Amino acid sequence: MKLDTLQKLYVDELRDLYNAENQLLKALPKMAKAASSEELKNAFETHLEQTETHVERLENIFAQLDQTPKGKTCHGMKGLIEEGSEIIKEEGDASVLDAGIIVAAQKVEHYEIASYGSVRTFAELLGQKKAAELLQTTLDEESEANELLNGLAESIVNPEALMESELTGADRTS
Repeated sequence: MKLDTLQKLYVDELRDLYNAENQLLKALPKMAKAASSEELKNAFETHLEQTETHVERLENIFAQLDQTPKGKTCHGMKGLIEEGSEIIKEEGDASVLDAGIIVAAQKVEHYEIASYGSVRTFAELLGQKKAAELLQTTLDEESEANELLNGLAESIVNPEALMESELTGADRTS
C-alpha cells in the first residue's frame, strides 16, 4: 500500500495497533503466571481484560471505516514481547525478576501510549470524532496501567528487590 494520504497512514497505524493488542493478549497471561507478587499478577490479569476491550474498540473503529483490521504485523510489539520473554525465562530472586517484568511491561505501555496518542490525533484531524473518543479512552487506560506499574514498582517490587540483593550479598552501587 502506498502511504500517500493521512487516511491511509491512519488505517495502517490502526492495523499495527490491532496486531499489537492481539500479541499482547497472548503475552499477558504468561507475564501474570511469571509474576511472584500477587499485586503484579492482578495488574496483569486486569490489563488482560482491558486489552480485550481495546481490541473490541479497534474492531468498532474498523467497522466504522468499512475496513478490515488484519493484514499487518506489529514488529515493535513483537520485539518488546520477545524482550519480556527473556526476563521471564531468567532464574533469580523473585522480586528482582518481578522488577524486570515491570520494566518489560512499562516498555509495552509506553509503546502503546505513543501509538494511541498518534492515531487519536489522526482521527481528530480526519473528523473521526467517535473514533477519536474511543482511542482517547484506550489511551487513558494505557496511561493508568503505566501508573499502576509505577506504583507497584515504587511501593512493593523494587524495595523488595533491593532487600533481596542486600540479604544475598549481591553487588550494590553506592
